[in-house]
Amino acid sequence: MTLEARIQAFVALGNFLKDPQNAATLEQWADIAHHQNNWFTPHHVAQSLQAIANNFLEINHLQKWINPYAIPAQASVSRKVGVVMAGNIPAVGFHDLLCVVMSGHTCVAKLSSQDTFLMQALIRQLQTIAPAIPIVIAEQLKEVEAIIATGSDNTARYFEYYFKNKPHIIRKNRSSVAILNGQESEQDFQALGYDITAYYGLGCRNISKFYVPVGYNFSPFYDAIESYGDIFLHHKYKNNYDYNKSIYLVNGVKHYDNGFLVLTQHESLVSPISVIFYEEYASLAELTSKIEQHTDKIQCIASKDAWFEASVAFGKTQEPSLTDYADGIDTMRFLTEEVK
Repeated sequence: MTLEARIQAFVALGNFLKDPQNAATLEQWADIAHHQNNWFTPHHVAQSLQAIANNFLEINHLQKWINPYAIPAQASVSRKVGVVMAGNIPAVGFHDLLCVVMSGHTCVAKLSSQDTFLMQALIRQLQTIAPAIPIVIAEQLKEVEAIIATGSDNTARYFEYYFKNKPHIIRKNRSSVAILNGQESEQDFQALGYDITAYYGLGCRNISKFYVPVGYNFSPFYDAIESYGDIFLHHKYKNNYDYNKSIYLVNGVKHYDNGFLVLTQHESLVSPISVIFYEEYASLAELTSKIEQHTDKIQCIASKDAWFEASVAFGKTQEPSLTDYADGIDTMRFLTEEVK
C-alpha cells in the first residue's frame, strides 16, 4: 500500500467512527466490549473511540504528524513489527498499531485478553475499508523482526530478555501526577476530577498522585468533585474503595475520604484504584527535585493552566495527541530509523 492509501484508510475509519448512521453498530461494539471486560463501560468505550477519531484520525492531524519522518510514498521494505498491546483502557493499543502501519511496516498484533473484541472490531473495519492494510492478529510473535511491548515492570524484564536481539521498545509501569499550588478554582478541581476518575483511574494518564504545598486544605477539592460520586456505582470500583478504606482504618493510617475517593500521604507514584497519594513540598525547588527523581516513571504532569513546566492543564490528561508517545519514546522515529 502507498502512504497515501494508508492515510486515506485511517481517515475513512475516523469518518466511520464519527458518522451518526453507525451509532447502532458502535453501541453494539461497546456492549460486547463491556461484556468481555466489566471495566469497559459503554460510555468509556464510546469516549475512547471518539477520542481516536477526533485526535488521531483527522487528515490534517495525520499529515502534520508524519511530515517530520522519512516515510517513502511507496514502502520498499516492510518489516513485521510485533505489538504486544495493553488492555487497561478501551482500544489503548490502537496508537501503536497506527504507528506501525503508517511507517510502512506490517503490524503483527498480540491483543490483550482484556481488550480483544474492540481491537478486533477496529481492525476488521479497517480491513473492510482497505483489504490490503498490513495488519495480522497473532498469538505468538516468533517471526517478528522488531517489537513494541507494553506491560508491567515484571513483564518488561521478560520482554527485554526474549527480544534482546531484535529492535525493540519495551514499556514499563508509568503513572501521572498533579501539581497543586493553592490557586486552584472550583472549575480547576472539577477538571482534575475528570483526570482522576476517567476510565476508573486505570490508565497511565490518570492522576494517581498529588504534589501539594505544606498544610494544603483538601476540602475545596472534595467539595468540587462531588458530581463524580456516580463512579461508586460501579461494583468493581466500589469493591476497591471498600477494601482500601478498610485497610487504612484497621492500620490507623491517616487519610481523607469523601465516600468514593481516599487521599493519603505516601511517596509512591502508583496508588490503588480509588486512592490518591499526596506528597507535600515547601518550595518550587523542592517540588522540581521531587519530580526529577521520578522522570522515568511519570507519563503526564497536570497543573492549573499548565503553569508547571512540561505539564498539561487540568482536564486534559486524557486527550493525548499523535505525538504524545507512551514513555516519551518517539515510536515513529524508532519505526522509521531503527527498523530497517
